[in-house]
Amino acid sequence: MAKETLEELFGGLEEVIDTMEKPEVSLEESFQLYQRGMELLKSCSDRLDKIEKKMLILDNEGEVHEFEH
Repeated sequence: MAKETLEELFGGLEEVIDTMEKPEVSLEESFQLYQRGMELLKSCSDRLDKIEKKMLILDNEGEVHEFEH
């Protein structure tokens, strides 16, 4: 199974939030949605960390350096 893209992960988060804001959502459903949202947030964070570690910066002299924040 292919990994979801960041866009898909963020889209999933938006869906969770939109669903949680509906007045007809039960407390039990809210807890399940919250758990799903937290899983999506962790996936986003993990993916961004991996991307950040792979980023390289080209300095003024044309030298390549790893990204440091």
